[in-house]
Amino acid sequence: MNIVFLTHYFAPEGNAPASRVHGMCRRWVRAGHRVTVVTGVPNVPSGVVYDGYRNVWCTREIMDGIEVIRGRTYLAANKGFMRRIVNYLSYEAMAIWRVARLPKPDLIVATSPQFFCGWAGVWAARIKRVPLVLEIRDLWPDSILAVSPGSRGQENRAGIGGRLIIGYLRWLETRMYAAAHHIVTVGEGYREELTRRGVPAEKMSVITNGVDSGTYQPRPASTHLREQAGAKRGDDTFLVGYIGTVGLAHGLTVVIAAARHARYRGLDRLRFVVVGDGAERASLLEELARDDPGNVRFVGRRPKNEMADWLASVDACLVHLRAAELFKSVLPSKIFEACAMAKPIILGVRGHASRLLEQLGGGVCIEPERPDELVSAACRMMDQPLWAASLGMAGRREVIRRFDLDPLAARYEATLKRCLETRGSTYTRADGGRRASWPSESPPRRMR
Repeated sequence: MNIVFLTHYFAPEGNAPASRVHGMCRRWVRAGHRVTVVTGVPNVPSGVVYDGYRNVWCTREIMDGIEVIRGRTYLAANKGFMRRIVNYLSYEAMAIWRVARLPKPDLIVATSPQFFCGWAGVWAARIKRVPLVLEIRDLWPDSILAVSPGSRGQENRAGIGGRLIIGYLRWLETRMYAAAHHIVTVGEGYREELTRRGVPAEKMSVITNGVDSGTYQPRPASTHLREQAGAKRGDDTFLVGYIGTVGLAHGLTVVIAAARHARYRGLDRLRFVVVGDGAERASLLEELARDDPGNVRFVGRRPKNEMADWLASVDACLVHLRAAELFKSVLPSKIFEACAMAKPIILGVRGHASRLLEQLGGGVCIEPERPDELVSAACRMMDQPLWAASLGMAGRREVIRRFDLDPLAARYEATLKRCLETRGSTYTRADGGRRASWPSESPPRRMR
């Protein structure tokens, strides 16, 4: 197959979307397919271009056999609203233009987040008259509401123009689902939600995130990294690490609150470290400056190739999201990576993620945004090291068996092949309107 993949995030960026797309695409190349990724210059989360790259009109590179086309976009840090929307819209325009100038592929894959990347895929597929596979890893506009300060999901407090704008975005979302030939979700929760919104079950597949078992393997802790986190050489510090994006959705004020709670209880062995950057890091550092308990460190963004070493150097991994209803559908990729490294997990995510961790046997679940429960779980692991180690080993055994990227990429590849074989199939539109067909030699009808 000749596959064009549209993604706002790509390696060397280290967030979950970039890692997933890179991992899938390089395996498809090894399987004999031609893969072209259309993306922007790496700049996440700060909006500052990574060393060795320039935000120019167009560059091409070959990365692990993948042809990577990077177009110029408006850059913005991963915070605020209006500048990020301009960033997203500039990517949409750039991606459509770049795909229009490419030879005709067999199909186009477009992934969220963000929403406008999906719409770039819709228009690019229409221009090229090929099927579109839409990958859903976030639900717009619900995700905006979930992270809006004080909103707790209430549309009239959305902070982006109120109900009319939210309603319009929902209408666009429905049209985007209807325009896709097939939809791949990264979790069962997303498929259930899309089914409730009227997307036919036969139009969807679930292909979860996974882990590169060759990269994420247990190894000795790095004394140097533990010292960066505040642990002294040779001491018996128990280090709880959050490793990933420090975003609005992650509710990491719980880490500072837990550190203060541990100080109040006199738990001198217990320390916390946050490895990563994002929209909330600056405000969290301001909060920490007002009352620093002395047992928590924020070490900032680190290269993707250090992540396995950081995971090896903590004693337990925190995976956490805010207590929003939407996040019950989410399966954070941090679960797979921590389990693969045989690290016990403290999980503050409700819904599908907590049920998965219980199945894996790889950690303990707590209520989101409850620092007292976080400290209690950490203390139990600290006081029962053999039990904590058994959680880590159980999690690794199950994750390697069920979520290794090699078989997941093969399933995804088979899904794409079926899309080509059934490109003339007819589906009921997500909005319940008339049926829309995708003949192989004509573009889909314009939605009215």
